[in-house]
Amino acid sequence: MTHTYKVTGMTCNGCKASVEKALSELSDVDKVEVNLNDSTATITMQKHIEVDTLQNALSDKYTISEQNTKNVFSSTQPNDEKKREIKQLFPLFLIFGYIIMASTLLNIKPWNINGFMLDFMGLFYIVFSFFKFLDLKSFPESFRMYDPLAKAVPAYGWIYPFIEVALGLMFLMRFQTTIALIVTLVILGITTFGVTKTLLDKKSIQCACLGTALKLPMTKATFIENAIMIAMAIFMINKTFVV
Repeated sequence: MTHTYKVTGMTCNGCKASVEKALSELSDVDKVEVNLNDSTATITMQKHIEVDTLQNALSDKYTISEQNTKNVFSSTQPNDEKKREIKQLFPLFLIFGYIIMASTLLNIKPWNINGFMLDFMGLFYIVFSFFKFLDLKSFPESFRMYDPLAKAVPAYGWIYPFIEVALGLMFLMRFQTTIALIVTLVILGITTFGVTKTLLDKKSIQCACLGTALKLPMTKATFIENAIMIAMAIFMINKTFVV
């Protein structure tokens, strides 16, 4: 019998080989074929193997699950998928909450909307770069899965976390903020284009916005976080140049 499963967390051919090797070593497994682009694993087995058994054979970096099938008679599956997605995105929501709270406290007395936005963008870059530096070696490969510039110029993936640190400090120190805003529009515009294409193609890949230390799926939340930063940058540039 042959079954196809979804496998998230794979970012490169090395991941593909690792998953294939781990699953192939299970008893009753005859053949394993992993498709990196579709994030799927097709397993030919002598008898049915529980998903938990397959998961236990893999590294914690990867998550294997049965492929979703539409069932017009049941609404349980979509609800379960929604809960799992929210659970996976919880770290992102938590980080955003802390950044918003810190930016608000820094500018509440007296309230300064411009200061709030600059501090928000500064903290955003600093915090997100921190998670990228936790596993800098794996970040570029994961990033190039969806960022067009990182895909065309591999070196860009290596320097991107350093760009985030520089932009974060520029915003927090109020140093050349106009240049920082323009750079933000360019780099996040490129990334958002790649994210949008990935979502439209319905590819299941890991988002690299929090590096590879946290298994964050590519979802609409990734698009929204970039859109918020782009909107703030446009607002601030507009206030700077429009009298």
